[in-house]
Amino acid sequence: MSGVVEAGGSGLGRRPDRSPHEHRSVPVKVLVVLNDPPYGTERSYNGLRLAGALSRREGVEVRVFCFGDAVACAIGGQKVPDGFYHLDRMVVAVVRHGGEVGCCGTCMDARGLTDELLVDGVRRSSLDEATDWAIWADKLVTF
Repeated sequence: MSGVVEAGGSGLGRRPDRSPHEHRSVPVKVLVVLNDPPYGTERSYNGLRLAGALSRREGVEVRVFCFGDAVACAIGGQKVPDGFYHLDRMVVAVVRHGGEVGCCGTCMDARGLTDELLVDGVRRSSLDEATDWAIWADKLVTF
């Protein structure tokens, strides 16, 4: 059966051939790009919330690339006020669920950050790898 509604049908055009929640045989590949600092705005927080939710979904592969001030999201041992979100822990959760996280090496150098400061599972990366990841991705979301 075709996914096209015949003339005189509902007028909605194409209908999905399967439920949007049905398991796909080919995973959806999503790249989340973070640019903002870990605190002061909620953009990186929301990007990591989305990456974490996607990483827990079956049939989804997630990669997160941190540019600019967002590299600080992956610094371990952050001390924040009680009740405040811990972005380093959110990064670890993405990795724990199979996601990959890379931090722009040039951006780290500009901020005096070393590889040893990064949480486990996160690595110094490069613009070349960010480019490869963008080509790899079916969907690219920026925050």
